[in-house]
Amino acid sequence: MPSFPKDKSPLYAYLTQDEAALEAQTAKAVPLSPMAKIWHIVAMIPQGHVSSYGKVADLAGLPGRARYVSKALKSAPEHLSLPWHRVLNSQGQISFEKNSSSFQEQMELLRIEGVIVNRGKVKLSEFEWRPDMATLVMAMPF
Repeated sequence: MPSFPKDKSPLYAYLTQDEAALEAQTAKAVPLSPMAKIWHIVAMIPQGHVSSYGKVADLAGLPGRARYVSKALKSAPEHLSLPWHRVLNSQGQISFEKNSSSFQEQMELLRIEGVIVNRGKVKLSEFEWRPDMATLVMAMPF
């Protein structure tokens, strides 16, 4: 068997099937609420990229719950400083009313980050966040 660092990390526990390490990792696991999962995913969206409500829901393990993502973002504690402006509808459009201050704020924040917004719409083929498997596996605590 290959040699692995004995740091008792989740990866070490899995790769070596070290039962004590697996138990230790399981004991540390604290289940996250659905909202906390959504907040975690939104916090991962990098500057200059966007995602959709539906994609965030899928990545959080809540398929079909796009509207719940909207609710979670509205109720997120302010101290989390989530990049809420990086979440759009499935067509890549800002969901706020076009003449609202929220629409203008979201459009401006996206433009500051280098995202091209044309009449409230972003070209998803160019700016959509597509995390690779390693990012998802290593960065998500659930």
